[in-house]
Amino acid sequence: MRSHHIIAIAVVLVVGFGVARFFLSSPTAEANVDTLERFSMDVSKMHANTNLPDEKIHDMTFVFSHGD
Repeated sequence: MRSHHIIAIAVVLVVGFGVARFFLSSPTAEANVDTLERFSMDVSKMHANTNLPDEKIHDMTFVFSHGD
């Protein structure tokens, strides 16, 4: 009688583990080549004809004071 309880608990654990693996597994990523070709864009063509002004930046990143 005791062995029936142990077998039942083992079956419940195995089935529970299998259900958890099925529902909690992450889906695999698949790349669709047709979708990638249809939605791809050339960024260099987007910026080729723009006349954007230059931004003046006073960069003080690597300025060290010698007076310390």
